[in-house]
Amino acid sequence: MVFSSLIFLCIFMPVVFAAYYLCPVKARNLLLLFASLIFYAWGEPVYILIMVFSTIFNYITGILVSMYRDSFRLEKAKIILIISIIGNIGILFFFKYTDFFIQIINLVSQKEIPLLSVALPVGISFYTFQTMSYVIDVYRGDTQVQKNIINFAMYVCMFPQLIAGPVVRYGQIAEQIQSRKLSDKNTALGLQRFITGLGKKVIFANQAGELWNEIYNCISQGQNTSLLLAWTGAAAYTFQIYFDFSGYSDMAIGMGQMLGFHFPENFNYPYISESITEFWRRWHIS
Repeated sequence: MVFSSLIFLCIFMPVVFAAYYLCPVKARNLLLLFASLIFYAWGEPVYILIMVFSTIFNYITGILVSMYRDSFRLEKAKIILIISIIGNIGILFFFKYTDFFIQIINLVSQKEIPLLSVALPVGISFYTFQTMSYVIDVYRGDTQVQKNIINFAMYVCMFPQLIAGPVVRYGQIAEQIQSRKLSDKNTALGLQRFITGLGKKVIFANQAGELWNEIYNCISQGQNTSLLLAWTGAAAYTFQIYFDFSGYSDMAIGMGQMLGFHFPENFNYPYISESITEFWRRWHIS
């Protein structure tokens, strides 16, 4: 399920937000967790198990790190931290790079090891970095451990920022997880931000993407293409990725604001950058 799909816009979003505003304050985190699991399972019913495992794994390691740190057993806390980092990176590495390394091994050794062809779970990079940063922050003492598994799971699985970010450090919204207030002003501003992002995605990114696909198909089929057409394709692709990521960031931040959260900005006019370093700082701020 994507933010620009009809099922999300016409059914999921209205139902979830209506229920969220009407339900008791103490039940909102549980409702948001339940809605987020449905959102993820809609397109990835199998890989939801990976996200659930990651959530439980980091919830337990976070508690252990905090327990050992508070009792001044820092060596044990460090060991648990290392286990957490290795586990998180290991999961991410398996899904993102296993086939790549098998191809390298086959190329170097001239063997024919079959590829695993493992699909990359949607959002795995975002929730992996979030959970890993949480355990690291607990170890450093930068944030308090979250002992309520519902609240922690909601932080990890929250659907507005699950697919394309922004990556939200736990300390940035720790107080909002415990208690947040809804207001007509924030709801209106959040909805305005969401609509802006939706427009970027549907009107600009999708149209530029269609143009790029047509030009790319012509090139890949060996058809003669002019220099002007090639540059048009390059420009279309550039606009597609720009408005796609910018649009998703706006929609995520807007929905977060409607839910009472204040997510960090994730996109700041990267194409006006004067260096690669500045570009990266502007492209994926979080």
